[in-house]
Amino acid sequence: MPLMSLPRPKKLIRPLVHGLHAYVPGEQPKIKGLIKLNTNENPYPPSPKVLRAVTAAVDGRLRLYPNPTAETLRAKLAKLHGCAPENIIVGNGSDEVLALAVRCFVEPKPPENESWKLEAGGDLTHTTVQYFTPSYSLYPVLAEIHGAAKNAVPLNADFSMPSVAELRQGKLWRFDAALNLVTTPNAPSGRGYKTNELEKLCRAQNGVVVLDEAYVDFANENALQLALKLPHVLVARTFSKAYSLCFQRVGYFVGHAELIAALDKIRDSYNVNGLGQIAAEATLDDLEFYRANFKKIIATRETLARALTKLGFRALPSQTNFMLAKPPLFPAEQWLEKLRAKKILVRWFSAPAVRDYLRITIGTEAEARALVKAIGEVMREKLV
Repeated sequence: MPLMSLPRPKKLIRPLVHGLHAYVPGEQPKIKGLIKLNTNENPYPPSPKVLRAVTAAVDGRLRLYPNPTAETLRAKLAKLHGCAPENIIVGNGSDEVLALAVRCFVEPKPPENESWKLEAGGDLTHTTVQYFTPSYSLYPVLAEIHGAAKNAVPLNADFSMPSVAELRQGKLWRFDAALNLVTTPNAPSGRGYKTNELEKLCRAQNGVVVLDEAYVDFANENALQLALKLPHVLVARTFSKAYSLCFQRVGYFVGHAELIAALDKIRDSYNVNGLGQIAAEATLDDLEFYRANFKKIIATRETLARALTKLGFRALPSQTNFMLAKPPLFPAEQWLEKLRAKKILVRWFSAPAVRDYLRITIGTEAEARALVKAIGEVMREKLV
């Protein structure tokens, strides 16, 4: 009996997946003595109370499943935000709830070989994921994974958000898009947006609007009230950036109970690990500890901006725990390597709008001083 030939793995993969460009995370190197200012992590450890709570939970519970809906955490978040637990869904980092939103609110584009044609005026309303650019580089990846249409609309040259009138005049922005993702404050620019600006945009949209507030704890204001006031608005938050829990991956949406219930239908079972839930719950019991850290990070941010300006950098105003800075003397990409040689790791993006800048995470005061010292050394070496 002849042997049947086995299928080649490549032929088993969907064509859509073959064409995907995966999200590129910030580098996580293992270099001794490196000052890591490239992934916007909080430079300070979690509260001692959080560490004790997590340590105490490493017991026989590890063999059990965690609470499937993060019930206790949702109740605490609801109390904090002045809403009901039904207004909150918790995810494996805010990345998971963003992915859920794409799956829940956006239809994939029909196959191109069907008679329905996008270029012939087909209705894109239910198939479009829309976002400003530059912004979080995961957004287009989530759209591509789902097979949705993408609509990336440029921010203004200073990274401010175009007004509704400007968006209508420009005719690039779709007010009927199924899902609109707005990073506020913006990443990678660090620019903050006023709540009244965001509300005008939200009220003009017919689809779901997600206000992605990953960095809002370092900003002058937040837009959480819009998620509780407008039925088509969701606000995304995370315990990673401000609350030193990147390792645990806990994020959430706040919004209308009907949207949250729909998202919950497609959520993975036991999607938030038990230690992550306990860490987040303990964090909410010690917010004053974190608010003191926020003040330290903001103060370091402003001191660093002044120091970089004196060295000839153009440091853009920031309402996040990072800043975008345009360096002198060398292209930004060269600065990335020169600083790396001095064991300082920052981040550079090749996208045209930001390729002339470095994105610098705000570290401790000592790390900021080390960065300024390394920059001075590079500049002196150039003059020799």
